[in-house]
Amino acid sequence: MKASYHRIAEISGLRQADEGVGRRPGACPTPATSPTARTDACSEVSNSNVSSRCHVRIQSIVSKSALFQTLRVRNLELRNRIVIAPMCQYSAENGCMTDWHLIHLGHLALSGAALLTIEATAVLPEGRITYADTGLYSDENEAAVRRTVESIRRWSDIPIAIQLAHAGRKASTEVPWKGGAQFATDHPLGWQTVSASAVPFMPGQAPPIALDREGMKRVRDAFAAAATRAARIGLDAVQLHGAHGYLMHQFLSPLSNQRQDEYGGSLENRMRFPLEVFDAVRAVFPAEKPVSIRVSGTDWVDGGWNIEQTVAFAKELERHGCDAVHVSSGGLHPAQKIPMGPGYQVPLARAVKSAVGVPVIAVGMITGFDQAEAIVGTGDADLVALARGMLYDPRWPWHAAAELGGQVRAPKQYLRSQPRHVKDLFISD
Repeated sequence: MKASYHRIAEISGLRQADEGVGRRPGACPTPATSPTARTDACSEVSNSNVSSRCHVRIQSIVSKSALFQTLRVRNLELRNRIVIAPMCQYSAENGCMTDWHLIHLGHLALSGAALLTIEATAVLPEGRITYADTGLYSDENEAAVRRTVESIRRWSDIPIAIQLAHAGRKASTEVPWKGGAQFATDHPLGWQTVSASAVPFMPGQAPPIALDREGMKRVRDAFAAAATRAARIGLDAVQLHGAHGYLMHQFLSPLSNQRQDEYGGSLENRMRFPLEVFDAVRAVFPAEKPVSIRVSGTDWVDGGWNIEQTVAFAKELERHGCDAVHVSSGGLHPAQKIPMGPGYQVPLARAVKSAVGVPVIAVGMITGFDQAEAIVGTGDADLVALARGMLYDPRWPWHAAAELGGQVRAPKQYLRSQPRHVKDLFISD
């Protein structure tokens, strides 16, 4: 597996800073030195009229920190490059958000991050990972999400996105703190799962039903219907969950997709259904609002989905109008061997960023302020996403801004908490 990891670094174009790390032709130079040096480099290129984009970038610089520069994604203005990743809470009732979600999302909405993403939200009841997952497949679900979002927006103007998902063969399980095992299809808390092929996730599990054309249409239409509901609620963006071994990933990987029709076999065929789902969502979600996707950059299993295929998929998604690609990894096969460590998925994000022109989000064991600054500052990714780290430190963006010389938006009620030695940390209306 060490060889596979080095192969990812090779494909991603891992170079020294003076060779242009993670930079597309015509982009601003971003040497891995001080923020001031990055600004000077852009000025030099702008003055030589090599790239007008560099001049625009200079005008937008407010602080020296790359992590606290603004970014526009379609018509969505992000105040910095910190994203709160979707995190399942397994605390819904019949797919409906509860007061826990208001508490959980409400306090994260005060974090100072640029974007808050609601957890993986099932588009069909059988698409839930557990019986306690949130959904957006009924009027009751929609009303519960609306209540939560409207309550948050009384006190915070943070942009809010939602991740739409279908768990496929990884559905029908117990909540994690009770073991997370999959229920039998006849268990009161379980149901029959579906997938690209009748291949179970774990040995001994009941095999999923391979989706036929009618079943695929039902799933595709459910994603579109959920996106329509998200638009009615007024959510700012939609992210499709194509990672972590869930349904769209099951179609992408040759380990789980063993179909013999035009939806299996070749890479083009395996990408077909996920792209159809994306097109269906993009067609109904407001044109001025972003639709992104989360992908697994690799299965970490020989013969599975890998970074080369991820790059090809990202290019195709960009052609279909995808606004951003969030690069994670794994989750499809129990034999995965993940080289876990700080920033272990950054080379995957770098590989995708080097191939597409849309923003790329890096995620996975990003906990340090300087670490996040380096990821964005050197061009490995356009944004960083935090999940567990944000749960542990819900004011992580505040602390990062204090360390890096940035600014964050804070509620008026909290302005007096600004440390005396950090001037102008908070922005408030």
